[in-house]
Amino acid sequence: MSQKSEPADAMHKESRHVVIYGYTKQELAKVMKHFESMLPEYVKISIDSSNLVTRITLTGVNSGVELLRFKLNKYQQNLNDIFSHEVVAMADRTVAQVLGDLLTERELTVSCAESCTGGNIAHRIVQNAGSSAYFLGSVVSYSNDVKANVLGVDRRDIDRDGAVSRSVAESMASGAALLMRTDCAIATTGIAGPGGGSKLKPVGTVWIAVKYLDTVVSECLHFKGDRDTVIESATNHAMVMLIHLLRNSYEAQEDFNDE
Repeated sequence: MSQKSEPADAMHKESRHVVIYGYTKQELAKVMKHFESMLPEYVKISIDSSNLVTRITLTGVNSGVELLRFKLNKYQQNLNDIFSHEVVAMADRTVAQVLGDLLTERELTVSCAESCTGGNIAHRIVQNAGSSAYFLGSVVSYSNDVKANVLGVDRRDIDRDGAVSRSVAESMASGAALLMRTDCAIATTGIAGPGGGSKLKPVGTVWIAVKYLDTVVSECLHFKGDRDTVIESATNHAMVMLIHLLRNSYEAQEDFNDE
């Protein structure tokens, strides 16, 4: 018996995804306004933004499958062109999944040294199936004694610069990589709040360092929001930093005075 042919006007549905990092919802609305006005009626857009990570989904429904695919690919590429350096993925992937994909492809390993994020980076990494292939462990070095005694941070750096500083963050990353013999490392030290801030280092101040082989880079961020928001924001930023370093697309932060 011959199969019944598909109706000529059968509707096809497909989606395309772009994940970007670094835009607030207000900034994103301004950038996306013109792009959204260009979309035809048969292509809908959804934008999910949280802690500077934004997932843009384009969903098209049309009877012409080839035309639909052509248009969706074109609009996805347009978004890639618009955001360029801020694009983390051109697929429906979390930041941790993208990092895991890169580490897996390159057969690299990673470890963490976390102070203000309290193990959240490690938690996000191990949510991925197969993460045991590249994630070796984490030290939650909340106290200065653990920073010094376990990770080998020089106490003179802590006394001179404070625990929330470039020197300490970089030493934490190097210490974690050495301790766990990993190719890469991520370190965070900061003030998640609600207390503990000062005029020079207010609540939300976080120093993040990432290491890839012999290269260590660090940044000072000032995140807004409550304690959970600061922790999640620092977690995302740290992973994105390492993603860019692995992709050779890392752009150093403008010189920051850590005095």
